[in-house]
Amino acid sequence: MTKPLVLLLGEIEHAHKEWASISEIADVIEPKARSREEFITECKSGAFDNVVATYRTFQSVAITGLIDEELIALLPRSLKFIAHNGAGYDQIDVHACTAHGIRVSNVPTAVDDATADTNMFLILGALRGFNTSMIALRNGHWKGSPPPPLGHDPQGKVLGILGMGGIGRNLKKKAEAFGMTVQYYNRSKLSEELSGGAKYVGFDELLKTSDVLSLNLPLNKQTRHIISTKEFEQMKKGIVIVNTARGAVMDEAALVVALEKGQVWSCGLDVFEEEPKVHAGLIANPHVMLVPHMGTWTVETQTKMETWCIDNVRSAIEKGKLMSPVGEQKDI
Repeated sequence: MTKPLVLLLGEIEHAHKEWASISEIADVIEPKARSREEFITECKSGAFDNVVATYRTFQSVAITGLIDEELIALLPRSLKFIAHNGAGYDQIDVHACTAHGIRVSNVPTAVDDATADTNMFLILGALRGFNTSMIALRNGHWKGSPPPPLGHDPQGKVLGILGMGGIGRNLKKKAEAFGMTVQYYNRSKLSEELSGGAKYVGFDELLKTSDVLSLNLPLNKQTRHIISTKEFEQMKKGIVIVNTARGAVMDEAALVVALEKGQVWSCGLDVFEEEPKVHAGLIANPHVMLVPHMGTWTVETQTKMETWCIDNVRSAIEKGKLMSPVGEQKDI
């Protein structure tokens, strides 16, 4: 009996044993393409005909480009499942996938600890203003000449979390260990048990009353530039902002202006609007801590993510359904 076909988009870096077990239930093929143009040509050639499921990595966008309507329309009709190795899935047009009968999954909780750890690192570093003196030290100027302004302790500060999903809830626990008070805004209020007692506030109140604002929401059409000039003007003067979600949820050009005016005292960023490009105004500002999208950059977390994604592929082949469908498709 012929095994189903699975298309691998990207590399398996850690969970080699788990991936090898997929060969017991499916035959795996990989594209020869190294660009979107080549990938489209390969699609049109019928090279992927009869593929039922695909495992894709965040980095595979370099080969396929975005999984958008143009590309989805060219994928074989046999394709029913896309297992995405990542929590955020803004590279995939889920609505177009749904229209074409394709189900999409992500790895929603595998990233929570590592991303929240990075989040807390950036909060502490930005609050304390460590970046200016770290730069000065490497340039032979000790703390700096003149020394930088004093930083701030996390104890007693109000942390506003925009997006109280798994990462936001994980961050809440870590922030409270440092003596911070947590409030949040979400599309809907969470149960007391799920929120862990964090105060639910409106969007405007979150902006006006937070000492530190953490962005932990997914990127979509509704959240793109949800933080921009108008929102910065509502915030406390001297606020600290941290983003480990997606770069485009915040208007980087507006952030640069807010930093220059002193409306934002400092910020910590792990994500950027046009990765790997970073706004020149952010690079030039010593009060901005920059990390090159390393929120999940650990052996343990990368292995968990790969294993989870492989389990989605296995579930698709063996059960005809994904283990962790994305939110937009949970009721389908």
